[in-house]
Amino acid sequence: MAKIDPAYIQPIQHRPTPVNVITQVHHGIPTIDLISLSSSTNHHSKYSPLITSIRDACTNWGFFQVTNHGVPLNTLHNLNHAALTFFSLPDDDKRKVSRDETNPLGYYDSEHTKNVRDWKQVFDFTAKDPTLIPVSPDDLIPKQLINRWPRFPPHLKEAAQTYAIEVEKLAFKLMELIAVSLELEPNRLNGFFEEDHTSFVRLNYYPPCPSPHLVLGVTRHKDAGGLTILAQDDVGGLQVRRKSDGEWVSIKPDPAALIINIGDVIQVWSNDKYESVEHRVVVNSHKERISIPFFFNPAHYVMIKPLEELVDGHNPAKYREYNYGAFYATKRNSNLKKLNVDNLQISHFKITE
Repeated sequence: MAKIDPAYIQPIQHRPTPVNVITQVHHGIPTIDLISLSSSTNHHSKYSPLITSIRDACTNWGFFQVTNHGVPLNTLHNLNHAALTFFSLPDDDKRKVSRDETNPLGYYDSEHTKNVRDWKQVFDFTAKDPTLIPVSPDDLIPKQLINRWPRFPPHLKEAAQTYAIEVEKLAFKLMELIAVSLELEPNRLNGFFEEDHTSFVRLNYYPPCPSPHLVLGVTRHKDAGGLTILAQDDVGGLQVRRKSDGEWVSIKPDPAALIINIGDVIQVWSNDKYESVEHRVVVNSHKERISIPFFFNPAHYVMIKPLEELVDGHNPAKYREYNYGAFYATKRNSNLKKLNVDNLQISHFKITE
């Protein structure tokens, strides 16, 4: 990992963008039991307890945990083990599968890119292999991206692909629940993902940090896609910015649960009924940490705008239409090249009166 230069990285509490760093250590976000999905209960009724819980969590937090989610824990355990084995390799071995400006898939670390804003190493792979997506905002003709797999550990590819299949099933179920919570037909949102979705999985590795007060594992941000499903170990570090008062709340880890958060796309589709919420990751000075987010993203050709069912004369559309592939390519280009430009956000498409 890159060495921390205190002259370059300002302490969190003195960063140019003011944030409230007060945190509370508790579960914070709601926990929703999905056991009823395996029963004959009519969970597609907008009045069912499950839908009510989903609606309340999306409205008040933008985040929630799910238990009895159906993703086999041994599948997650196998991927965790493979990921730790990979990240323990010498840097030169890991960098043989480094991402670049042509293909954003594979390995990344802050030292290799001279970026010390985020104290972590990552490995990205897509759920669909290959995946079609534009790789540059200047060239929106979709390219075929193929996953890069290291030779060692040999079981990483199988463990990763198996996990992606299982978590994708959960993502489609959650989309149905979210659709019904918005009083839409259950399959209203799934069509944006079924054919050519651009979803990917990220293996995050956070080494112990000697100066945790100087950096963040991941700086504050919102997720650009549909929704994110996060698996994490028992170390903890995720913080969510609570909507009610803007305070940063630390989420107590539960390795048997998965954490769900609403992305920008659902915020636009819902016409601001649901909000994509800021979150970040703090680092630990003594323990390493693994987290595995699955980013459930639409197909590159999907046009994103408020859904017509949620727009009327009393509640007009609050966003202009935009293309998801172009949006993704622009954000990716800014993040990968670290350009000194304003990172594209859905607020750029906000309709002002």
